[in-house]
Amino acid sequence: MGSAASPRFDTEALRRGIEGHTATTLLSLYADDAELRVVDRNTQPSSPRVLHGRDEISELLEDVYSRDMTHKMERCVVDGDTIAFTESCEYSDGVRVLAESMASLRDGKIVEQTMIQAWDE
Repeated sequence: MGSAASPRFDTEALRRGIEGHTATTLLSLYADDAELRVVDRNTQPSSPRVLHGRDEISELLEDVYSRDMTHKMERCVVDGDTIAFTESCEYSDGVRVLAESMASLRDGKIVEQTMIQAWDE
């Protein structure tokens, strides 16, 4: 009698989602009840932006992917139910953004993510 393995996180789907031109693939990697915490210059650690659920996360991703910029997944590490990845972005005017994320997984989906991002100034 064997036990069913829990679904694996699809790192290639993460790459396609990050580097794609719409938010659809990336959004599919989040659980319905996911939480995303964003820390940056405007939403610092003592008061981060916290998005609850796929609908709120979708609004953020739709906004990001509506901009004239490119996205690239630099690194990705999965260890059990934890994933960490680096994303680099560049606006058409040359301004760059770097984002580092650490996330918890459940059943192959992101359930909790903290993203720290910085822009050229």
